[in-house]
Amino acid sequence: MSPRHIHLDVVGGIAGDMFVAALVDAMPDLQRRVLEDASAVLPGGTGAPVFSRGASGGVAVSRFGLEGGHGHHHDHDHGHDGSGRFRHMVELIRGVRLSDGTADHAVAILTLLAEVEAAIHGVAVEDVHFHEIGDWDSLMDVVAAGSIIAALDATWSASDLPLGGGRVRTAHGVLPVPAPATTRLLTGFEWRDDGLPGERVTPTGAAILRHLVQGDGATKGGRLEASGSGAGTRDLPGMPNILRALVFDTATMGDRETVEVVSFDIDDMTGEEIGVAADRLRACDGVLDLALASVIGKKGRPMTEFRLLVCPDALPSIQERCFLETSTIGLRWRTERRAVLPRQIDGASVLVKRVDRPDGTVTGKAESDDLARGDSLAARRAMKAEAEG
Repeated sequence: MSPRHIHLDVVGGIAGDMFVAALVDAMPDLQRRVLEDASAVLPGGTGAPVFSRGASGGVAVSRFGLEGGHGHHHDHDHGHDGSGRFRHMVELIRGVRLSDGTADHAVAILTLLAEVEAAIHGVAVEDVHFHEIGDWDSLMDVVAAGSIIAALDATWSASDLPLGGGRVRTAHGVLPVPAPATTRLLTGFEWRDDGLPGERVTPTGAAILRHLVQGDGATKGGRLEASGSGAGTRDLPGMPNILRALVFDTATMGDRETVEVVSFDIDDMTGEEIGVAADRLRACDGVLDLALASVIGKKGRPMTEFRLLVCPDALPSIQERCFLETSTIGLRWRTERRAVLPRQIDGASVLVKRVDRPDGTVTGKAESDDLARGDSLAARRAMKAEAEG
C-alpha cells in the first residue's frame, strides 16, 4: 500500500486544469515532468503549457493553461479540427514519448469518457467524438493529469461535490448541469447543493475522479505534508473557485485502510453448523477476519453473533455468501478505518509473523497450525519460543 494519500477538497469545483494546477502547487517537483509530457502531445503552433500564479476569492492559487492558444473553456462548445475522435486521441497519446505510466493513465481517463459518451449517444466507443477533448488544451489536461497520477503512486479520496445548476451549451445543444456524462461518471459519489449555479464539475474532472477514487471517498488522514490550490477560470460569488489538494503521509502511523464490518445474529443453527459456516466464510476471498461471540437475545434466547472484517470491493459477494452459508435473513454492515503495522512472514518449519512496532522494536507470533505438530504442550511451547526468537 502506498504511504502517500491525497485528498481532493472540491471547494469550488473540479476540471482537468484545476486538478493539474492543484497537484503541482502542492508538489512543485512535478512541474518539469508535467510540462514535458503535456508539450509532447501538442503540435507546433498550438501554444505551450504554462503554470501561473494568481488569486481566487482572496486565496493564492496556481493555474494551468495553454500560452498562445485560445485558453481554457469549461463549456462544451469548442471548435474542432476533426481530431477529436477517441481512436485518434489514443493513437496520439500512444504515439509520442511520455514519462513512464503517463500514457496508461491518460488513456484510462479518456476511455471512461468515451464509454459514457457512447452510452449517452448510442454509438460505438471507437466512434465517439469528444466535444470537450477536441481542443488541444483539454487533451493537454488529460495527459498532464495522467503524468501526475503515474508519478505519485498514491491512494486518493475526495470530498462531496458541488452540484451547480442551470444549463450548459454543448455541440449537442443546451443540456442541464451537471452534464449527462458527468452524472453517469459520478453516480455513487456524494453531492452538495451550495446554491451557486454553473457547471462546477466538468466531464474531464469527473473522469479523473472516477479513475482515482475508490470506496466511500473518505480521507485516510495521517501527517499532512503539503497542500495546494488550483483555480478555475471563472469567479464564484463569496467563494474561491478552487480545488484543494491535501497530501498526507500515512506511513507515520502504520498503514491505514478502510474495511467493511459485517455482522448478524443466529439463533437457529447448531454448534456444528455454525462451525462449518464460520470456516467456509473465513476461507472466502476478501474476508480478513471472522469472530464469533455468544450473546443473549429477546426472551433470554442464546444467540451467536458473526462479525466479519471484509475488503470493501468484496462486500457484495461476501454478503451473498453469508446468506448462503447461514440461516440469517438480514445483516448489518458499516465502514470503518483501521491502522495496521508493517509485518513480514518468515520461518521454515514454523511460520512467524513479525511486526514492526512504532518504537522500533520487532515482535513475532508463531503460526498456531505449524505448532500443532508438536506431540505435547511442552513441545509446542518450546517450538514457539525457538521460532519467535
